[in-house]
Amino acid sequence: MKNDKMKLQYRINEQIRSREVRIVGDDVEAIVMPTNKALQLAEQKGLDLVEISPNATPPVCRLIDYSKFLYQQKKKQKELKAKQVKIEVKEIRFGPQTDEHDYNFKLKHAKEFLSEGDKVKAYVFFRGRSILFKEQGEVLLLRFANDLEEYGKVEQMPVLEGKRMILFIAPKKTAVNVKKQDDSPATTTAESVEKVVKTTPKVKAPKEYLGPKVEGEDF
Repeated sequence: MKNDKMKLQYRINEQIRSREVRIVGDDVEAIVMPTNKALQLAEQKGLDLVEISPNATPPVCRLIDYSKFLYQQKKKQKELKAKQVKIEVKEIRFGPQTDEHDYNFKLKHAKEFLSEGDKVKAYVFFRGRSILFKEQGEVLLLRFANDLEEYGKVEQMPVLEGKRMILFIAPKKTAVNVKKQDDSPATTTAESVEKVVKTTPKVKAPKEYLGPKVEGEDF
């Protein structure tokens, strides 16, 4: 099906309707010529005349094996698709009265999601009369955003949509480097002391007075 759609994108050979075309291709001089002559040239070379820029004046056609041309186009599309970064949205659900243990557990997961380049959709779900605690839910989400400040930036502040109050957080580009910075070796106490000792100027001890001692004076 994909190849059929791709074939419909290009006119080839007798399907080309313009009176003249600009031809390009390997070992071919880029010139403008009547379409019938371009078709004769393609036939002589055992190639196809493929219209690659129909909106140009005159249209640009390439002399190439059509099957090879379709293969190259398909390969380019695959390469472009592979280069596209897919950002997933991970959902984290809270209750309006989430306890500290559950909060920290979900915070840990959110840090992992953001570090991996995914967005986080955090929301507080209000069941029944718990909607009365919507302010408490907003405070929880704002705290959540603040605790994730090093990992992500807020895309949407808490908004109440039906029974849900939703917050969106996008990953920071530098989030992946946070762990590396945390893993760097810290200076030990012994190293700090040694550094202070080395940088502290030495004070010379006072010289002992060896001259005659005068009564009433202490040296």
